[in-house]
Amino acid sequence: WGVENNNSAADDASTVDEQILTEERVQAIVSPHALLLLQCEVPHLVNVRLARAARNLDIPVIVDVGGEDRTMERDLLECCDYLVPNETELDRLAKSYQDDVVGDDQDGMTEQMKDIQAQIGPSLDLPSILKSVATLQRNGASNVLVTLGSRGSILVKKKLAFVSRPSILYQPSCSLPSGSSVVDETGAGDCYRAGFAVALLELCGSSINGSNGDDANDEALQRCMEFASAAGALAVTRQGAVPSIPSRREVEELLSAEVTGKSANDATSAGEEGASLGTLKAVPRGGSGDVADDNFPFMFGSRINSMKDRLDLVDPSSLPVSTPRDYLLRQSTIRGLGCVDFNYPQHFGEEHWTPEEAKEALDEVNLVAGAVCLRYPSKFARGAMNHPEEDMRREAIEITKQAAEAARVLGCNEVVVWSAYDGYDYPFQVKYQEKWDQIVSAFQECCDAYPNIRWSLEFKPTDENTRFFTVPSTGAAMLLVKEIDRPNMGLTLDMGHMLMAGENPGQSIAMVGDKLFGIQLNDGYTRLAAEDG
Repeated sequence: WGVENNNSAADDASTVDEQILTEERVQAIVSPHALLLLQCEVPHLVNVRLARAARNLDIPVIVDVGGEDRTMERDLLECCDYLVPNETELDRLAKSYQDDVVGDDQDGMTEQMKDIQAQIGPSLDLPSILKSVATLQRNGASNVLVTLGSRGSILVKKKLAFVSRPSILYQPSCSLPSGSSVVDETGAGDCYRAGFAVALLELCGSSINGSNGDDANDEALQRCMEFASAAGALAVTRQGAVPSIPSRREVEELLSAEVTGKSANDATSAGEEGASLGTLKAVPRGGSGDVADDNFPFMFGSRINSMKDRLDLVDPSSLPVSTPRDYLLRQSTIRGLGCVDFNYPQHFGEEHWTPEEAKEALDEVNLVAGAVCLRYPSKFARGAMNHPEEDMRREAIEITKQAAEAARVLGCNEVVVWSAYDGYDYPFQVKYQEKWDQIVSAFQECCDAYPNIRWSLEFKPTDENTRFFTVPSTGAAMLLVKEIDRPNMGLTLDMGHMLMAGENPGQSIAMVGDKLFGIQLNDGYTRLAAEDG
């Protein structure tokens, strides 16, 4: 990195008994070094004594908030020149202060703030970030550098914090090297912080001495953040923590490629238009071999009814969250959830909105529809495609087709069918082959009626509504797809359902092959034959 042993002071101190950290000993540890980089796996008392010694010696102090999740006392905040949390750590630290120190919160956003917000997109609430930073600065912090992963980083300088507006620098994340992809994010934040420390010493020099930490000019600090971003970008392209640490030459080569534009992988340049949620609209759900440089072709989404849970995490000003439109707005604030799965007919109808209105709402928040998921009404408690009465089976099939029409209007090409009711409760209750044939016939009709829609079955072995499902396992689902014999028929595998069936999800996914249309991730872990589903 060009500066040797930047971390050795902290490494030495972490092995020293706190009772023998005398002033002379601490000064001897710190004084040989040009910069002190601390993090929260080091005991708080050790950090404070090292930071105080560094401040007295005019040695700049950077505190990485990562490590142990704990509060940070004012005595450490007051001694560090640069506090470096990620977004989650920033929120945690800010909430740990009652903030009874009065300060002027900013009303509205400056043009600079609006420009930064536009670059990052709606996935980040910049005013909330600045509010949390202001809380820390009112309680002793100086410059606060917030890392935002693939969205870049923001540095809020202290010198204007109590005047009119904070001085803010924004650095988009660096493009990955051509042909590279994200392999492992472990250690990327550490590489960013180390890179920032090295660049800070080399580019800012004496202007970052502890007592003059506000004097480093914006241009130099921007270059420090750029260098750090390149180091972090290289780290995610390799497996492991230590093995992923890049060399100085690699960082400089990547920065050179950024300037010339010869080697940058535009598809992975976060913070620029190429990584915005809007671009995800061009990436097919499930990926495609036709997409150039398709490093990670899958889209992540959520059924919007998931957004009605954990309302304790919602900003009170956004309440109530009680309608599909509210759920959609909440999901639009979550970075990475680029597509929305709707339940049909649950999320539509006169009490909510039409598919056309839902499509307009999607466009407004720059999201796309991923799939429409069948949730048959409770009137089908005796079965949907498996109902004993033919007219009820016919009605269920028509509802299924209506879901395909809704998908067409929403701009997606997938309908996921999970029925809570297609099965039976007791052995020998039904004619098994008859129920199987009913489902095969129903799906064949739907596939033929909408050949441009991908029809996907989501199996489940048991449920509180249906003790035994007609299609209870991945193996049975594969047999069903084979018998339906349509190119637009496949499977969506749910992690919880596979576990419930006593399956190894990895093996099940591998078995399905090109008929795997989607995977539903959840934390539902249960045992085989669980009565409550």
